[in-house]
Amino acid sequence: MWWSDGALERPTAGRISLDGHDLAGLRERQVAALRAHRIGFVFQQFFLLAGLSCVENVATGLLYTGASARVRRRRAVEVLRRVGLGHRLDHRPEQLSGGEKQRVAIARAVAGRPALLLADEPTGALDSASGAAVVDLLRELNVDGTTVVVITHDRELAASFPRRVGIQDGRIAFDERGAAAATGGGAR
Repeated sequence: MWWSDGALERPTAGRISLDGHDLAGLRERQVAALRAHRIGFVFQQFFLLAGLSCVENVATGLLYTGASARVRRRRAVEVLRRVGLGHRLDHRPEQLSGGEKQRVAIARAVAGRPALLLADEPTGALDSASGAAVVDLLRELNVDGTTVVVITHDRELAASFPRRVGIQDGRIAFDERGAAAATGGGAR
């Protein structure tokens, strides 16, 4: 599924189009540019660089967008404040809690203002309070126009979203809308 790997893999069959571009016809550099501008990734592991501050970790995620160092830093500060880490801008990963590290990872993923955010088990390594804060942030991003796809094994978390798509053995096992859709809650 192209949406589950964020166009990191080439399709073995069929056609995948992203922003009107057939991925099969693009060079790797062109696909990377589309990813950099249109897709944000939040991985299970935080993948923060220990020697860099929060601002530097987030700004590094914008390198492939071609933005200047000044713009990368400004956006990094802006999104770190948005995720509630304005007081931790110069802290390094080892000085942060697990929830704070995840918020830095989310800030890095959304700093480029992607249309699509892929979040792989975004609450898996967090305590319940930090996990709830991360889910609230993902919902806010969705309300602001970002399509959020959460990949999770947590059935309770999945049930809180308006749409669930189950994958088994590489195929769609179910695609259902739940009670959260009827009440307008949850993320797209």
